[in-house]
Amino acid sequence: MDSSELPMNSGTGTNRSGVPPTSVRKRIIAVSVLMAFMLYLDRVCLGEIVKSDSFLRDFDGASREEIGDVLGAFFFAYALFQVPSGWASDRFGGRIMLTFYILAWSLLTGLTGMGTTLGGLLLARLAFGVAQAGAYATSSGVIRNWFHFRARAQASSFVSIGGRLGGTLAPFLTTFLVYQLSGWRDVLYLYCFVGLIAAIAYYVIVRNRPEEHAGVNDAELELIGRSEESTSDAASTTNLRDIGPMMVAIVRSRSLWLNSLAQFCLVFGWAFLITWLPTFLKEERNVEALLGSLMVTGVLAIAIPGQLIGGWLGNHAVQRLGHRWGRIVPLSVTCGLAGLAYLGCLSYQSVWWVVGCCALVSLMTDIGNPSVWAFMQDVGGKNTAAVFGWGNMWGNFGAAASSMVVPRLMTLGEASGSGETYVFMTCAGMYFLAAIAVLGTDATRQVRRAEHASPTR
Repeated sequence: MDSSELPMNSGTGTNRSGVPPTSVRKRIIAVSVLMAFMLYLDRVCLGEIVKSDSFLRDFDGASREEIGDVLGAFFFAYALFQVPSGWASDRFGGRIMLTFYILAWSLLTGLTGMGTTLGGLLLARLAFGVAQAGAYATSSGVIRNWFHFRARAQASSFVSIGGRLGGTLAPFLTTFLVYQLSGWRDVLYLYCFVGLIAAIAYYVIVRNRPEEHAGVNDAELELIGRSEESTSDAASTTNLRDIGPMMVAIVRSRSLWLNSLAQFCLVFGWAFLITWLPTFLKEERNVEALLGSLMVTGVLAIAIPGQLIGGWLGNHAVQRLGHRWGRIVPLSVTCGLAGLAYLGCLSYQSVWWVVGCCALVSLMTDIGNPSVWAFMQDVGGKNTAAVFGWGNMWGNFGAAASSMVVPRLMTLGEASGSGETYVFMTCAGMYFLAAIAVLGTDATRQVRRAEHASPTR
């Protein structure tokens, strides 16, 4: 194995000429983690805000279903604009587009704090979803250019950790700030300001490709690895005429359809944790608001090591099981275990038991997540951002469906006292279906293979 095949390391190694490699790729990861942190902090915070007393006073009389529609509006718009946003990043470059996306969603976070009607909030969340749609797709494309394919799962896991940290801290941090700042609106203004700083940092640090960064030396380029495929990709310019062939190739990919089905199902189950679990704990189990926020924070926090575990497991599985099955096995097994955990929520009435089972769902989801990222990077080729956007689109359709279906399942089961059963059975079934669907995927088959490309990249 030559140095170009090595995964991301500490950066202390040398190339064939004995020159130590620079470590610019680590700065790329660091600022991508910051981006992902704000992405999820701004996204998840509304799930806490809608149950706060200050919000409920401002929107007195709003039904659970109406609030669910506001929460789901984000995911619907986010899903619809995944592919266009991903294509724009492939066309104009990840650096400029992701900077724009961060600026846009941060400003819309502040605008949400100005909302005075549910209709206004819904429109703000729709626009917010559009602005965030390209974030992970664009970041995935940047990572693909900066890391060898055997290191992509691990590199992706760090970015995912940033998102999970933002989502994990959002419940408690948002609830705490609502109390400290005497209202939900000022919290969103504060998040807007921090997001603008993150946008500036991303633009200053990131370049689309290692070759474009003045701080990257030949040793780091060798460590990253520049295959014939990546050279061909760099020479190929994605343009307007490329949209049609790209979409045809995506739609014709059976493997990508199965992966998309798996993403729809697993995100449907996972979205309950960030949208309705806080309200569930407050209304169904009579948990005090601050304690409930700590419980949700714990549910999400326990999964953070799962991203590191999943990154290591994804890389190790590829080495031991081969490229195709190395991408399949970690995701299929973790989805199956998450489904069993949701069934476990029905076993006891203890709120701590339910929280523990939800924590296991969160952990299993995050262990499998780096394999999802790596799969889309593997099959994406020069259209990685667009392909990532396609898969993420279906995942967020699942989140939108979950946000809207869960309160209706609860209402449906109120008469018989079966609302919780309906919710947990549905979420478990979705994870089981995801575990089955992923078995038919093949990460070795690119959606659009570059001419003269190596079959393993």
